Amino acid sequence: QVQLTDSGGGSVQAGGSLRLACQASGAIDNLNMGWFRQAPGKDRTRVVIQTWTGGATYYANSVRGRFTMTRDNDNNMVYLQMNNLKPEDTAVYYCVGQRLGVDAYDYWGQGTQVTVSS
Repeated sequence: QVQLTDSGGGSVQAGGSLRLACQASGAIDNLNMGWFRQAPGKDRTRVVIQTWTGGATYYANSVRGRFTMTRDNDNNMVYLQMNNLKPEDTAVYYCVGQRLGVDAYDYWGQGTQVTVSS
C-alpha cells in the first residue's frame, strides 16, 4: 500500500505558475503515476499520466504545452509544473498511482487546491 501526499497548491493570477509535489510513502518505480483534477461542479478528469519507466507521458489537450510532469523515483516524488495558468485550471488536483496491468487508479493523494484568478 502506497500513500500519496499532495502539496504545492495555491492562488495565482492568470499567466502565473505553480509547482505541485506528490510524496509517496513507498516505491513508485513500478507504478504509472499521474495527476487528476476536479473543478467545482464538474467530474474528476485526468490531467496527465506517465508510464512507470517515465518513457511515455500523456497530457490532456487542455494542458499540453503548459504543464510538465516529472518524477524522481529515487525519492518517491512526482511533480507537476504548471505554467501560463488559466482561470479554467482552477480545481483540486490529485496525485494518482496505478499498478501495472490494472485499469483502476489504486492510489490517490488527498488533493491540493489550485485557484487561478483572471
